[in-house]
Amino acid sequence: MIRPTEQRNPRTVHIDQWPSVRVVEALLAEDATAIAAAMVAAPALADAVDRASARIADGGRVHYFGAGASGRLAVLDATEATPTFGTPPGFFTPHFPGGAAAFADSSLDFEDAEPAGYDDAAPVGPGDVAVGLTASGTTPYVAGALRRAGAAGALTVLVACNADPPLAMLADVTVVADTGPEAIAGSTRLKAGTATKVLLNAFSTALMVRAGRTYSNLMVNLVATNDKLHDRAVGIVGTVAGLGPGESAAVLGRCDGDVPLALTHALSGRTVAESRRALTDSGSVRAALALLGSS
Repeated sequence: MIRPTEQRNPRTVHIDQWPSVRVVEALLAEDATAIAAAMVAAPALADAVDRASARIADGGRVHYFGAGASGRLAVLDATEATPTFGTPPGFFTPHFPGGAAAFADSSLDFEDAEPAGYDDAAPVGPGDVAVGLTASGTTPYVAGALRRAGAAGALTVLVACNADPPLAMLADVTVVADTGPEAIAGSTRLKAGTATKVLLNAFSTALMVRAGRTYSNLMVNLVATNDKLHDRAVGIVGTVAGLGPGESAAVLGRCDGDVPLALTHALSGRTVAESRRALTDSGSVRAALALLGSS
């Protein structure tokens, strides 16, 4: 049976004869259906977030396993988590078959290497979360990884774009965005890639929200590695605490640039040392403020 993502799309059969504007419009219209398909998967994704949150709260980490476009999107999501949410190195760990060389060179294709997936899952422990990403729901590399992670006792999650993914048997939670035939048959970097990206964005972001790494809708655990992010940090402190830019910068300075500490200090009126202890004991700005009686 031909996988849905490999089938020909009747809406784009004549795409090679169209003017550019029609080609672009058709591609964007197909992408819009991918977002709708991802929305259908929201309840399953929320289940994955809730179950993963329990593991994370006990010190677990998240491992992504994917090949091709899916695996490259996983690397993007994992590497962006640190500047956005201040996650420590390895909190989100992407695994790609063949490693860095294959990631950069698509001619090095180890998608079918199930033993490689099994080997790459060696670091996954019983308190961790293993997320397998495969548009078809059949990728052998992902199968090997989920099989080993499951045997280790980890929470296993499958994200696929096939309505009936065979690898669902290896997952505790299956998240399906049924994107159907691609505009260019088999090119899962298109609709399937779009759905996979938004599902990953939603998963990692919701997980970090649940972990208290935002305050309201502000990325208070950001890592200010450049001037733009430093200005954002000053703006966050000012917005939340009702301070001007100069006052916000001064508070951040007293707190060594630590935005959650600066917010706890400014909102509670306690000393920096007291605020730091409350954050260490509670883990988030809201919880620290509650501990200090300032929520």
